[in-house]
Amino acid sequence: MDNLEAMRIFVSVASQGSFREAARRMRLSPSVVTRSVAHIEERLGIMLLNRTTRSVQLTERGQIYLEDCKRILDDLEMAERRVRGEDAKPRGTLRVTAPVLFGRLYVLPIVNRLLHEHPALSIHLTLSDRNVNLLEEGVDVSVRVGELADSSLIAVRLGLATPVLVASLAYLQKRPVPVSPAALSSHDIILFEGIGATNEWPFGADRKTVRVEPRLIVNGADAAITAAEAGIGIARTLSYQVWDAVRAGRLTLVLQEFAPPPLPVSVTYQARRIASANIGAFVKAIRGHFRANPLVQFDSAGSG
Repeated sequence: MDNLEAMRIFVSVASQGSFREAARRMRLSPSVVTRSVAHIEERLGIMLLNRTTRSVQLTERGQIYLEDCKRILDDLEMAERRVRGEDAKPRGTLRVTAPVLFGRLYVLPIVNRLLHEHPALSIHLTLSDRNVNLLEEGVDVSVRVGELADSSLIAVRLGLATPVLVASLAYLQKRPVPVSPAALSSHDIILFEGIGATNEWPFGADRKTVRVEPRLIVNGADAAITAAEAGIGIARTLSYQVWDAVRAGRLTLVLQEFAPPPLPVSVTYQARRIASANIGAFVKAIRGHFRANPLVQFDSAGSG
C-alpha cells in the first residue's frame, strides 16, 4: 500500500474515531485499515492514536500529522483538478448526503441520471436526517434543510420547505380539532427528530414556541407520517414530505394559519471544491431540476 492511500486511511480513522467505521466507509476490511495505521506508526516511530475498547483518539503528534495529511491530500486533489481543467468530465467517486425522504424523492433520480450520463463517475449516496460535517466525514456535497451554521460552505438555494402539522381524519374525529398552538397540550404528539429534537415547537412569523409532550418519538419522516396516518396523533413534518398524503386525503393540515416561516433547502459544498467537475455536475443537475419543478407549498388555508 502506498503512502497516499495510507494517509487517506489514517484521515478516515481519525475523522470517524473508529477503525471499523473507517473500514466500512472506505469499503476495506478492518484488518487492512488496522495494519495500515500500524505501519505508519511503526515507520514514524510514534503513536498517532490512543486506542481503547470504546474509542480511538488522536495523540498530540497524531493531530499534527492529521492536519498535514489533509493538506497534502487536498493539494494533490487540487493539482489533479488543475491538470484536468475545470471543465473536465466527472470521474471518480462523488460522496453525497441528503435527508432520507428528500433524498429518496428528489436526489436519487438525479443521481441515477448522472450515472447514466457520466460512465466514469460513481456516487456514494448517504441518506440521513442528521446534518453531517462535510470535512470531518469526507462528504463532497450535501443537501440540507434549514439555516446553515457553517459560513465557510457555499450554499445554493434549491427551494423552501415549511414545517407543518398533520393528523388523520380518524384522529381528529375522536379529539377536538386544535384552534391554537396552546391546545396541543391536550393532544397526542408525534415528534420527528429530523426537524428538531426538542419539545419546543415554533409557530407564527415570530416563531414563538409552545412546549409539547410527545407520545411517540421517531427519527425518520416516513415513520412519523405512517404513525399520523394510523391515527396515533399530530405530527410535525415538512411540507414536501406530506404533500401527497394531504392531497390524497390521508392526512389533514392542522393549525396551518400558525405555520412558521419556511426553511431554505440548499445544496452545500466546501468553497475549496468549487472547481470540482463532480460537484459542478451534481449542483447543475439538482439546481436545474428545482428550477423546472419548484418545491410545492401549502397556503394558510391548507391548499397548494
